[in-house]
Amino acid sequence: MSRYLRNLPPLESLIHFEAVLRNGSFTKAATELCVTQSAVSKQIRTLEDWLKLPLFERLVRGIQPTPAGLALQREVSPMLQSLLHSVARLQAEHNRHTLTVNCTHAVAQFWLFPRLVAFSQQHPDITVNIHASNSMDEASVAEYDFAIFYGDGRWSSLCAEPLFPEVVYPVYSAQLDFPDISQPADLAQLPLIQLDSSAWNCINWHDWFGHFGLTYSPPERVPMFNQVTLAFNAVLQGMGIGLGWEFMAHDLLQQGVLKRLGPFAFVSGKVDFLAHPRHKSLSDNARLFKSWLLDSVSQPATAVPAGALPPGY
Repeated sequence: MSRYLRNLPPLESLIHFEAVLRNGSFTKAATELCVTQSAVSKQIRTLEDWLKLPLFERLVRGIQPTPAGLALQREVSPMLQSLLHSVARLQAEHNRHTLTVNCTHAVAQFWLFPRLVAFSQQHPDITVNIHASNSMDEASVAEYDFAIFYGDGRWSSLCAEPLFPEVVYPVYSAQLDFPDISQPADLAQLPLIQLDSSAWNCINWHDWFGHFGLTYSPPERVPMFNQVTLAFNAVLQGMGIGLGWEFMAHDLLQQGVLKRLGPFAFVSGKVDFLAHPRHKSLSDNARLFKSWLLDSVSQPATAVPAGALPPGY
């Protein structure tokens, strides 16, 4: 008998276990897995019997993972995620009509998605899947055909072509009215939409003012958004003045949906690049997509309304 069959519990039971813990209930897990609640319970009992350990405490108002259950979750969740990515990558490599692109949520929604609509109309036989994530690094690019990667372009394992520079300036909804400003310091007294970028590499108001030699701290008890897309949608909803990245704001400024406040912009020197692994040869369709996307950089794309996301996003 295989050492895996002898020493590992059934994969199906681990999948059910992960779904129960993530959803916090047998009922919600059953709905997600399209099975009955009793089927989920049976799989959990199978896993507990195999391990000879209780994984959940059955309480009057739900369930609670035991220490053993929490320990198993720390191992199982990343294992299943890694397996899923590996299978998807293998399928994509053997299906040369499907391409995958990894990028941030903001780039996916406001820059890439409109262009993919045009690309799909011209090349309906090529499917381009978007994987949106704000947790990207050089190593993760290898999991996809392409990534739109932010930085200085110097990555030893990647080929990278520039797409657009990082330019950030204050914007607000055209439904609002603010007096123009004569210097960046004038902004500090206006209602600014706050972006908490402490967990990732992104410009916030502290950085923006710092670029002009000014010190800034957000006022107390103001709403704070931890994603660029959330803060930008707050701008569109008329909550105040926010940071507008050129790749997100350009079309909406042209359409009169947004207004720019003052002529001041933070040009960081960083660029978003179209990147792909050096060691991985591109298929004919991948080369076609790369060429098409780079050619589209100088052409305006149809803007996507706030909140509109790619199918399956």
